[in-house]
Amino acid sequence: MTIIKADMAGTVWKVLVQEGDIVEAGQDVVILESMKMEIPIATEVGGTVKRVIVAEGDFINSEADLVEIE
Repeated sequence: MTIIKADMAGTVWKVLVQEGDIVEAGQDVVILESMKMEIPIATEVGGTVKRVIVAEGDFINSEADLVEIE
């Protein structure tokens, strides 16, 4: 099990995956918005999305859990 974490604080602009989706290493899973910039967050591992922890519009802090991959 791997938890994808935010690199920085910001607002969740878009969630690109849903529970049950199969993802590949390097695939973007969430896009954050910070200081009017869109920052894609990619998974470092492939697998199945077990849980999407955040929702679009959520404000998150740096190192916040975003997506759980199994």
